[in-house]
Amino acid sequence: MEEIQKVLLIVNPISGAINKENIIQNIEVEVRKINAELQTYRTTGENDQKKIKNLVAGQAFDRILIAGGDGTIKQVAEALIYNKTPIAIIPAGSANGLAINLGIPNNLKEQLKIAFGNSITQMDMLEINSELCLHIGDLGLNAELIKNYQQSRIRGKMGYLLQSIPTLWYSKYPFEFEVQIESRSFTKQGILLAFANAKKYGTGANVNPKGKVDDGVFEVLLFKNFDTLEILKTLRNETDVNSEFVEIIPVKEARVYCKKPVSFQIDGEYIGEKEEIYVKISSEKLPIMTQKKY
Repeated sequence: MEEIQKVLLIVNPISGAINKENIIQNIEVEVRKINAELQTYRTTGENDQKKIKNLVAGQAFDRILIAGGDGTIKQVAEALIYNKTPIAIIPAGSANGLAINLGIPNNLKEQLKIAFGNSITQMDMLEINSELCLHIGDLGLNAELIKNYQQSRIRGKMGYLLQSIPTLWYSKYPFEFEVQIESRSFTKQGILLAFANAKKYGTGANVNPKGKVDDGVFEVLLFKNFDTLEILKTLRNETDVNSEFVEIIPVKEARVYCKKPVSFQIDGEYIGEKEEIYVKISSEKLPIMTQKKY
């Protein structure tokens, strides 16, 4: 690993409930320790992706740190899709699903050890209807929950919990999905159809126990029914998922048709209602700092 001489820190000031100034100060200290130069960019919500792309194109950074949630990380990944500078996550959002999947600890000191370490994972990315997905996208009940959550004022896990009851009450599930996978197709009903590049949702629910972010495939997950016991098992991180509850199919690409528009989300962000989805493994990888074993 070459010496780190120049670091870019991208901060989303309004994500989550964490004090970003404290994070910035700690990173400034660590960067001084390694005699590197630090440049900080704070997102504003106005053309951030373009500004980040231009910033990185004009300078040679050795490491890019992202202090924010899944939405911020996705935005940066889209800006850097052809750039091979390793990124590091400082989880600081209301949803930190990718950090959870990569085993990034909650302790800032440990996060910075990883950020300035030498263990890089070449992470797969998905392209869903030409939009980038880093860990999980889905159609159905969870996307409806995310839509309701984003329209509410309460953030964090409590916000999701409060929105779960009205979501279940008003949802029109089950949904009918026609799925085309490589050489076969099938039509089935379910409450949710997910495209998983990783194991877990941002809540920590382990819905795809065998998922890996660097294996060159993703999993299509068809959740067949609403089973409280099975949902609790995923929240307890259990790995013996009942095939009567969820069907898991590893693939490199898939196409889905819905009889009527169904709510759709990517990485915790509600996208809208969709009738057709095309998903494939991206030809590009995301170089990301991880623990030696995550």
